[in-house]
Amino acid sequence: MADKHAFMTKKKKIILISVLTACIVLVLSGCWAFEQYYRLEVCNYESIDGESHGYYVYPGMTADSLYALMQQDYHIASHTDWRLHKRYMLYNTPQPGYYRFPARIGDKHLIRRLQAGVESPVRITWTHAIRTRDQLAGHLGRQLLLDSLDIKQRLDSADYLSRFSLTPETAVCLFIPNTYEVYWTWSADKIFERMKTEYDRFWNEERLGKAQNIGLTPVEVMTLASIVESETNKQQEYPLIASLYLNRIHKGMHLQACPTVIFASGNLRLRRVLKRHLAIDSPYNTYKYLGLPPGPIRCTRGTTIDAVLDAPKTNYLYMCANPDFSGTHVFSSNYAQHAATARLYRQELDARKIM
Repeated sequence: MADKHAFMTKKKKIILISVLTACIVLVLSGCWAFEQYYRLEVCNYESIDGESHGYYVYPGMTADSLYALMQQDYHIASHTDWRLHKRYMLYNTPQPGYYRFPARIGDKHLIRRLQAGVESPVRITWTHAIRTRDQLAGHLGRQLLLDSLDIKQRLDSADYLSRFSLTPETAVCLFIPNTYEVYWTWSADKIFERMKTEYDRFWNEERLGKAQNIGLTPVEVMTLASIVESETNKQQEYPLIASLYLNRIHKGMHLQACPTVIFASGNLRLRRVLKRHLAIDSPYNTYKYLGLPPGPIRCTRGTTIDAVLDAPKTNYLYMCANPDFSGTHVFSSNYAQHAATARLYRQELDARKIM
């Protein structure tokens, strides 16, 4: 009986130990499984500053190089789990793009976005400081993954631009200065399509009606607005300058706009227009050729376009930079008044030795 009792006691101990071992294994397995789930689904990356962070992934960039980059901004709770999840999900090379990740993100969501190329939008912007197609192409190329040559070739192609009812001379009309959300890896064609959508949205029925009322097409309005914007930094003068040029157009007078001569000269830093510049044989020389030039002489802001569309009725036909160099203009309705102001301004230019 004693031996039987001892055997039963030993058996119970073995069973108890087995049960306890199984429980411990289950608990540890559960903890491991929970940790894997948490690191995979909820959070393995937590930003150091509590903010989201964005990264540009260039073609050929490896998972390891991006991982090293992200460690500058994120604390990785388990490097071992990350390597395990990376192997499990067959993640080696991220898709090119711009990605902004939240402050806390699990490995699966991070990897899936990079594998599928689920990008975050980027904001691209340009201003009225853009004067030429070359400048526009270069500016876009610096903000996007695409080659600026892809943009330039399209800006220079009459055949390509015909689908937008534009020409190389009027191509910049499509790019109204503003800030737009796009994707960093978009092709040049996609960028042009997006800008056409924005162009059509800007030229709504109300603006089209106003353009018709002043006898100009949208492209002509934008061309005139580019001249107005080039005349001064004083935006309060835009409506009067627009009114003056509209008067000259409707009277069949030469615009005689100095900014168009500067554009024709190719020297966009030219500060003083002289007689030799007025002789330049270019369709952009509005001293030499009637009407508007072939296209805008800069990218033109929407507010300036509206200043042309809403220009007040005036009798102004002439303007001259104010001799006090305040940046404003003196407006005149007759040539005698204008000539007197122009003489004073030239004297001041000479005095300041501005050539």
